[in-house]
Amino acid sequence: MHERIKMLRKYLNLTQQAFAGRIGLKQNSIALIESGKRNISNQAIFGICREFRVNEQWLRTGEGEMFVLVEEADAITAFIDDLLCDESARFKRRLIRVLSELSEKEWSLLELRLRQITGNADIESAPHE
Repeated sequence: MHERIKMLRKYLNLTQQAFAGRIGLKQNSIALIESGKRNISNQAIFGICREFRVNEQWLRTGEGEMFVLVEEADAITAFIDDLLCDESARFKRRLIRVLSELSEKEWSLLELRLRQITGNADIESAPHE
């Protein structure tokens, strides 16, 4: 399990200090867990799963998907919550602010440009509010 915890932390692009802080542990505890020198408590496992929406089965056994599938609205809410708490996310906050001020025409142009950039024709065309 220690390899998956390290993989998760790196995937989330968090330092040991930041990862530990989010689940109520200290950096040295995460270092010992990741190195396999200390077992992780059930409480810490539940904290990781809750805080990062990790699939508990994957964390414990390596089976299944890394993350729990969430509804679109839940995913957006979690993103905004994290964004508001992360002082280093200034660019992301500015970007969200700009997006919130787009007109219908600008949304349509942005969607078209995003399709061109990504080559993804599957970007859902839905009415914008």
